[in-house]
Amino acid sequence: MIPAGHKVGLVGPNGAGKTTLFRLIRGELTLDGGEITLPERARIGGVAQEAPASDVSLIETVLAADTERAALMAEAETATDGHRIAEVQTRLADIDAWSAEGRAAAILKGLGFDEAAQKRPCSDFSGGWRMRVALAGVLFAQPDVLLLDEPTNYLDLEGALWLETYLTRYPHTVIVISHDRGLLNRAVGAILHLEARQLTLYQGGYDTFARTRAERRAVQAAAAKKQEERKAHLQSFVDRFRAKASKAKQAQARLKMIARMDTITAPEDAAKRVFTFPQPDQLSPPIVALEGGATGYGDHVVLKKLDLRIDQDDRIALLGRNGQGKSTLSKLLADRLPLIEGRMTRSSKLRIGYFAQHQVDELHLDESPLQHLQRERPDTPPAKLRARLAGFGLMAEQADTEVGRLSGGQKARLSLLLATLDAPHMLILDEPTNHLDIESREALVEALTEYSGAVILVSHDMHLLSLVADRLWLVKDGSVRPYDDDLEAYRNMLLTQEKPAKSEKQEKARAAAPKPAKPSRDAILALRAEARKCEARVEKIEEMRAKLATKLADPALYEDTRAGELDTWNKKYAEVMEGLHRAEALWEAALEKLEAAETA
Repeated sequence: MIPAGHKVGLVGPNGAGKTTLFRLIRGELTLDGGEITLPERARIGGVAQEAPASDVSLIETVLAADTERAALMAEAETATDGHRIAEVQTRLADIDAWSAEGRAAAILKGLGFDEAAQKRPCSDFSGGWRMRVALAGVLFAQPDVLLLDEPTNYLDLEGALWLETYLTRYPHTVIVISHDRGLLNRAVGAILHLEARQLTLYQGGYDTFARTRAERRAVQAAAAKKQEERKAHLQSFVDRFRAKASKAKQAQARLKMIARMDTITAPEDAAKRVFTFPQPDQLSPPIVALEGGATGYGDHVVLKKLDLRIDQDDRIALLGRNGQGKSTLSKLLADRLPLIEGRMTRSSKLRIGYFAQHQVDELHLDESPLQHLQRERPDTPPAKLRARLAGFGLMAEQADTEVGRLSGGQKARLSLLLATLDAPHMLILDEPTNHLDIESREALVEALTEYSGAVILVSHDMHLLSLVADRLWLVKDGSVRPYDDDLEAYRNMLLTQEKPAKSEKQEKARAAAPKPAKPSRDAILALRAEARKCEARVEKIEEMRAKLATKLADPALYEDTRAGELDTWNKKYAEVMEGLHRAEALWEAALEKLEAAETA
C-alpha cells in the first residue's frame, strides 16, 4: 500500500522485474493473479521513449505534453458558445494554464536547456538530449502517479541534483526505479524492494533500507542456523534409537516434530559483483602536464588557458554544468581531441584507458564479449580471455552471448574491460555508472580504490564521487581550475544558485559596484505584451459576464416553471465570476511586473 502523494524508490537486482511492474501499473500487461488498485481516474505518466526529432521547439514540445491544457487552449480559440467558453476559461484558470510557459521553461532549464536551446527544434538534439525533453514533458504534465525508470541515466550531476529537489516538491505520487544512492536517500521517503517476486516496503531512504534489510537477513540467517542445529539433534536421536523397541515411539515422535517444523530458509547471498582492474607499472611524476593549453572542435575553442598537472596517484573529479567542457577536457586528456595551442607533455610510456557512454553504443551487437577480446588479443588463449571476462562479472554464459542480448549493465562492464585491457596508467571515466546497479557501483568503488593509476572521473553519482575523488576541478567559463571546497558545498551552491562565500574585500567591491542595469527594451516589450494578453483575457470574460447578467435580468427566467433553469444560469454566472477574478489577479500581477521594470 503506497499512500497518495508519497515518493517511493523501487529497487532490486537487475532482472527482478522492476520495469515489468511498471508495465503492469500502466496496464500494458495483465496480471496472472492478484490486483493493482489505483485511485479512480488517476493519470499515470512516465518516460517511455525520447521526444521525436521534429521541427517543433523544445518549449512547445513540453507544453504539448499537458494534453488537457493543449486541448483547452485550442478550444478557447475556436469556441463560440458562451457557456462553453466560460467553462473552458474557468478550467484553464483552475489548472494555472497562463503560467504554463514559465513552468515549462523552468523545468527545461533545470534539465540543462538554456533559453536559446528551448527555442530550437527537437531535431537539433541527439537521442540522449531528447530523453531529457521527454522527461521535462512528463514532469510538466504532472500525472497523479509518476513512474520514472532510471531518470538520471541521461542526466549530468547538475541535472540529477535538480531532479532530486524537484521530486521532493512534486505534488503527487512518485515511484522511481533508480540505482542512484543519493537520489534514493534524498528524494524518496520509502524503498520498495523487489526480489524473488516479492515486494517489501521499507520506510526511509536507501541507507536506512540497507541497514534494516541487513539486520533482518542476519536474524533470518541465525534462525535458520538454529533450526538446522535443532533438526540435526532430533535426527541424531532418531538415527540412534529407531531400531530399539523401547525407544521407537520417542523416535517416531521426533520425526513428526521435524516434519511439523516450518522451514526457515537462510537468505541467499547476492552474487558478488566484481571489477578487477589490472595494475600498471609506476611512472615518474607528472604523467601529464599542460601549459597554456587550448582545445575545442575545429575553429571553435571550448577550453583555454589550461595549466594542469596530473600525477599517477591523482583521483580527480570534473565538476561543472552541462556544456561547460567536462567531456571536452576528458577527450583532450585521452588524446581524442587535438591541442589547439599551448604545450602538453606526457610520460613517454603513458598508457591511457578511456570510457564514455557512447562507446557502449559502439560495441558489435552481433559478436560475443569473447569475440571482442579476441579481436584485441588474437594471440591470447581463450581460457585466459574468459578469466579476464569473469574478472568483470561476465561469466561463461555471458561470455558467449551476443552483445545485443546483454543487459545495459553487462555492456558497460564489457566496455570498462576493453578500456582497462592494457593496464593503463591513467583511467578516464565519463559517466561510468549508467546502467550499473547499486552493487556494481559499490564494486566499481572498490576496484578504483585498489587501482594504482590516475583516475579522471565525470559522473552524476555523488556517492561515487565522494568515495573515489580526492581532488576536484571545476570546468567553467572556458577554463579549468581547482575547486577548493568539498562536494557538499558544491551541491549546496547548485541547489541555492548562490556563488561561494566571498571575502570581506570582495563583498566591499561588490557593494561599490554599479547597480544592475535596467531591463532591456526587449524584456520590457515582452512584459507589455503579457499585460496586453491578460487585459484581453479579462475583456473576453467580462463580455461573457455581461451577457449572463442580461440573461439573469430577464423576468421570464424567474417564473416558477423555470426555477431549474434559473439554478443553471446562476451556476454559470458564478463560474464566470470566479474565472474573471483569477484573470484580473493575473492582469494585476503582469502590470506590477511591467511597472517595476519601467521604473528600474
